[in-house]
Amino acid sequence: MIELAKRFTHGIGAEIRTAHLPWNVTRLGARAEYTFTPHAPRNGSESYAASDFELQRFLHLYSLNRGVLLTPFHNMALVCPATTESDVDEHTKVFANAIQELLS
Repeated sequence: MIELAKRFTHGIGAEIRTAHLPWNVTRLGARAEYTFTPHAPRNGSESYAASDFELQRFLHLYSLNRGVLLTPFHNMALVCPATTESDVDEHTKVFANAIQELLS
């Protein structure tokens, strides 16, 4: 699970860097999350300040409409024993496509 979470953060991080977005992705064990700030929030206040409800809702619905379900809060993935490399790669692909649509 941790290796797949690393794969998740690597893929999302690469897409964020490629698009030159002021976002970041962090991982703790099998949990990964991307936020809309250049550096990972260090506390609840920073996390709240980095939130963007409309952007978060867009990414959730965009992903859901393409078969990828994120946790119903934040932009978090909890990798479980049933998660596959294909699942992680599909999320990365959907995330990249969402960014392209946002920037076009």
